Amino acid sequence: MKKKNQKSFWIAVCLLAVFVLWTLLVACVDVREIGPDGSAVGFATLNSAVRELMGVNMRLYTATDWLGLVPIATALGFAVLGLVQWVTRKRFLSVDHSILALGVFYVVVIAVYVFFELVVINYRPVLISGYAEASYPSSTTVLASCVMPTAAIQLNARIKIRRLRRCVTMIIAAFVAFMVIGRFLSGVHWITDIIGGLLLSAGLVMLYSALITDA
Repeated sequence: MKKKNQKSFWIAVCLLAVFVLWTLLVACVDVREIGPDGSAVGFATLNSAVRELMGVNMRLYTATDWLGLVPIATALGFAVLGLVQWVTRKRFLSVDHSILALGVFYVVVIAVYVFFELVVINYRPVLISGYAEASYPSSTTVLASCVMPTAAIQLNARIKIRRLRRCVTMIIAAFVAFMVIGRFLSGVHWITDIIGGLLLSAGLVMLYSALITDA
């Protein structure tokens, strides 16, 4: 592994380790029943203070929910690209290494989502359609912050025009920022959910980038 990529790899490992530590802290520190129906939440003092400051904005919640289809469509687009390469090149292993790695990356993201749906750290600060939903880490934050940056990495490698590459990168960065900030301001997540989602996403994306660049 090249020196630069080795550094990125270890930074990714550190970020993922910090995410695990953060998750343990959220599960254990200052846990009090401040959620709907008396659900327990870690870092209760911090989370309740931010919730009171932000309030709830269901329009932003709905907007970010619908815009969550953009990362899903993006992921499906790269899945189709991989399938086309597989068919035209007639060998699965002839598919671009970065696309195969992206498929593994998506599987990891889905696995993490399923894990935290089964192992609930805390529930949302508001009921959605009358039901308490798992809230940690923010799945919308993870979806946007994992799929779109890796899409930018793929597109930057495929787009030859420099200005167009910059334009695409800026659009993707603005989209991710809107999704994360919008989700936070909507009030449907605790601040610790957002932080956890960002730590997890940063670690996974940097790991993906380090591994495919080394290939």
